[in-house]
Amino acid sequence: MSSATRKEKKEERPQSRSNAVHGSNDRRPRFLIFYLCFGLALVTSVAFFPALRNNFVNFDDNTYVYENPKVVAGLTRSGITWAFTHFHSSNWHPLTWLSHMLDCQLFRLNAGGHHFTSVFLHAVVAILLFIVLREMTGAVWRAALVAAVFAIHPLRVESVAWISERKDILSGLFFMLTLAAYVKHARAPSLGRYLVVVLLYAFGLMCKPMLVSLPLVLLLIDYWPLRRFTDQFSTRRLFIEKLPLIGLAAASCLVTLFAQRLTAVSTNHIPLAGRVGNAAAACMIYIVQMVWPLHLAPFYPHPADEQLATGVIDQLPAWQIVLALAAIIGISIAAVLWRKERPYVFTGWFWYLVMLGPVIGIVQVGLQAHADRYTYLPQIGLYILVSWSVAHLIAWRRAGRQILTATAAIVLVSLTCIARAQVRYWHDSETLWKRSLAVTKDNDSPHYGLGDVYLARGEVNKALAEFRSALNLRPGSPYAHNDIGLVLTKMGQLDEAVDHFNAAIRILPTFPTAHYNLGNALMQKGQINDAIKEFEHELALQPDHAPARCNLATALLNQGQLNQAIEQYEKTIELRPDYAEAYYDLGNCYLQQGNPENAVKQYEQALKLSPHLVEARNNL
Repeated sequence: MSSATRKEKKEERPQSRSNAVHGSNDRRPRFLIFYLCFGLALVTSVAFFPALRNNFVNFDDNTYVYENPKVVAGLTRSGITWAFTHFHSSNWHPLTWLSHMLDCQLFRLNAGGHHFTSVFLHAVVAILLFIVLREMTGAVWRAALVAAVFAIHPLRVESVAWISERKDILSGLFFMLTLAAYVKHARAPSLGRYLVVVLLYAFGLMCKPMLVSLPLVLLLIDYWPLRRFTDQFSTRRLFIEKLPLIGLAAASCLVTLFAQRLTAVSTNHIPLAGRVGNAAAACMIYIVQMVWPLHLAPFYPHPADEQLATGVIDQLPAWQIVLALAAIIGISIAAVLWRKERPYVFTGWFWYLVMLGPVIGIVQVGLQAHADRYTYLPQIGLYILVSWSVAHLIAWRRAGRQILTATAAIVLVSLTCIARAQVRYWHDSETLWKRSLAVTKDNDSPHYGLGDVYLARGEVNKALAEFRSALNLRPGSPYAHNDIGLVLTKMGQLDEAVDHFNAAIRILPTFPTAHYNLGNALMQKGQINDAIKEFEHELALQPDHAPARCNLATALLNQGQLNQAIEQYEKTIELRPDYAEAYYDLGNCYLQQGNPENAVKQYEQALKLSPHLVEARNNL
C-alpha cells in the first residue's frame, strides 16, 4: 500500500467517542491550515472579483438599498430602531438591514463597496466551513475540498453577486459560527458554551429565517462526525439539548409567517399537488445544477402557476415527479442502510434535505419554482457526501492521491471559470434580464426587469412592449397590469391606465403599489375624492410609505382640508426627514394658514436638503 493510501486510511479510521468529541488528533503543522485558509480566500477572490465592477440591479436592490431611505441614511438611531421593529420586504431580518446600513455608512451608494462586503463575507464563510469540518473530522484535505467547491460553485453567484441576497451570506456566517461554538460545547459541555450556541443561532435567524432547520443539522453531526449517540441516555439528552434551539426556530417561523401575511403567495394559488411535485423536482434539479451549473437564471417560473397564458394549471410531467420522488426515496433508504459503514452519506444527504426543507416550496412563498440562492447552505451536505465517498473509493487505488488531486484541480478551475462568467451577467439590470430571457422560457420576470430599465431611461414604448409581453405570459398577473398602467400614466393615457390599475386591484386587493398608482392617476384626472380613498387604502396596507402620505396631504390640501393636510405632511417628514418636497409643501400650508414664520423654517429646511429647489427659494 502506498504512503498516500496509508495517509487516507489514517484520516478515515473511525474515531472513538472520546476522540470524536475532543477534536482532531491531526499533527499537521499549523502553517498548512493557514495556507489552506489563504488559498480559500484567494480562489474566492478570483471567482468573484468581477462583482466589484458590478452595479445595483433593479431586482430588490431598490427596496433593500438604494431606494430605502432608512438604509441610505446609514447607521442611525432611528434606522436601527426601524430595523428591529418593522417588517419590510416580507421579512423580519434586522441584522441584514444593519449590514446594508453599515455599507451605506461606509460606501454610500457606491455599488462596488457593497459587493466587496459580500465577497469578503463569503470568503470568511468558506474559511469557517473548512475550519469547522476539519475540527469535526480531522480530514484536512477533504474539508478543504468541500470548502473550496462551496466557495466558488456557480450556484453561489446569486447569493454573492446580488447585493439584496446579503442575508444568505450573513446567515451562512452565523450558521458556521454556531457550528463552531457547538463543537466546542460538544467537547466540554457547559452552560456558558451552550448559551453562546443559542445566541449565535438567534443572530443567524435575525439574518434569514431559513436557519430554522439548523437544530436538525446539529443532530446529524451528533451522529457523524461527532459520534455523540452512544446509548439511550445520550440520545435522550441530545434531543433535550436541542429544545431551546427548536423554540427559537418555532418563534422565527411565527414571525416570518406574520411578516409575510400580506405579500406571500396564497397556498391556494398553487395546489398542493403542484407544490409537492415541484418540490420533489427541485430537489433533483439542484443536484443536476451542482454537476452541470450552466444556464443559471435569477428567476425560474413555477410550472404549476395557474396564471400561465393557457389559463389552466400547467403541471410538471408525471414521469418527472415520479422519477424525482423515486430518486429521493431511494437515496434516503440507501443513506439509512449505510449509516454505520458510511455515516458521511447519512449526514450529508439528510443535511441537504433538512436545510432545503424551509425553502423547497411545500409552503409556497413567491412565484419561483426554485432558486440558486436556496442552495447556499443545503448543498454543503452534498459536497461532504461526495468528497468523503470519492476519498473512500480512491483509497483502494495505488494512484489514488494523484487521481484525486488532478480531478479536484480540473473541477475547481472549471467551476471558477464558470462562476466568473456568471458574475458578469449580474453587471447591470439590462444584462441580467437579457441573459435570463436567453436561458429560460415562458418567463415573465425578465420582461418586468427590462421594462423597468427602459422606463427609467424614458423609453416608454419599449417599456410598454415588455410589460405587455409579461401580461401575455401571465394574463392574471396584477403586477403586469400595474406596470402597464404606470407607463400609460406617463404617456398621458389616463383612462386606460386607470383600467389597468383597477384590474390589478381586482386580482390582488392587498397590492399597495396599485392603490398608490391609481391614486396618482385619479389625481391627474381631477378625481380628488377617489384619489384620497386610494391613498388611504394604500397607507392602510403600507403605513410607512412616505410618498403616498405626501400625496394624500396634497390631495387633502386641494380639497381645502388645510389642517388635515398639515398633519399628513408632518407625518411624511417624520417618516422621511430628508424629504425636501414635503418641507416645501408644508411651508405652503403654513403660508396659507397665516403662519409665515413656520413657513420660512420649512422652506429653509427644504433648501438645505435640496439647494436646487427653486420654488422654495422663490417663496422666501
